[in-house]
Amino acid sequence: MDDTRIRATVPTIRALLSAGARVICCSHLGRPKGSRVPALSMVPVGQCLATILERRVRVTSEPNGSPADLEGMEADEVALLENLRFDPREEANDPSFAEELASLADAFVCDSFGAVHRAHASVALVPKLLPSAAGFLLTKEVEVLTRIMEEPKRPFVLVLGGAKVSDKLGVVRNFLDKADHILIGGAMANTFLAASGRGVGGSRVESDRMEEVRDTLRQAESSSTEIILPDDLVVAESFEQDATHKTLNSEVPEGWMALDVGPATTARFRERIRDAGMVLWNGPMGVFEWPKFAAGTREVAEAVAATSAYTVVGGGDSAAALASFGLTDRIDHLSTGGGASLEFLEGRSLPGLTALEEATR
Repeated sequence: MDDTRIRATVPTIRALLSAGARVICCSHLGRPKGSRVPALSMVPVGQCLATILERRVRVTSEPNGSPADLEGMEADEVALLENLRFDPREEANDPSFAEELASLADAFVCDSFGAVHRAHASVALVPKLLPSAAGFLLTKEVEVLTRIMEEPKRPFVLVLGGAKVSDKLGVVRNFLDKADHILIGGAMANTFLAASGRGVGGSRVESDRMEEVRDTLRQAESSSTEIILPDDLVVAESFEQDATHKTLNSEVPEGWMALDVGPATTARFRERIRDAGMVLWNGPMGVFEWPKFAAGTREVAEAVAATSAYTVVGGGDSAAALASFGLTDRIDHLSTGGGASLEFLEGRSLPGLTALEEATR
């Protein structure tokens, strides 16, 4: 349905082919949990890659690449291993699987930023067995996110949304005193609103994170960072795309739920984004897949696309929203790593990056 990540790594593959390498690609698709799931086969990925590269791509029958599948490989040919997660040893970070993968090649190039936060055999162990390097995509991702962490253009605006506050609370904390403004929408804003004493009715709230959120809000008060929560919300009687809905700038009635931020909130968000020097956006403002609850996400997407600031967008839902609004080409950097980018921005060590750093010392 979306070939963004495939296209993003094509420059690395083409550079290797131009240098005379025979390229064997490997990747993950979905969560088959160590079993062979036909719907998660890499065959469609291989067909897509072949179309983009305009050359043959052979997909192996096994994740570790059987000799028969790779025999007679031509210099301008590309091979693609079957879904690595079909083998339970991949996610178990099993050295035996890493050794089998490493035996296929003379060198390893990691170009999957979306996987470097995983301690999996192909990510964390293969670099210890072969001469290894980062590909163009991975290098750019790390450079951009490092710049955000260390040398952001001011004012720096961090826009966070999505469903779970637990996914992004570490990022909020790490960017207190680093970001000038943190704008919070989506379902994660419900927990922030509830923690600040506002009634949110039947909205999704992570009660087990409430005290952490309160502590984060207290820390923000003594920091140089402004956290902006929604002033108004688009609420619905039920979680259905045709549900009765209205906009409120007061507490959410019992039984109703917030499914988008309101126009007053998006106006404040747009103002901060317009005047920014750098913007990082991760997570939609509401259930943007449903037209009645898409306005907040659309407004933020349009503001990010229109600003003269350097813009970075991460997360699959944010990327999907940009694509649905036809704004993808107006973003300076579209990150291919959802979970990886969040963990990087939290300041955590990522197993794949650590393995590459050790391999290149």
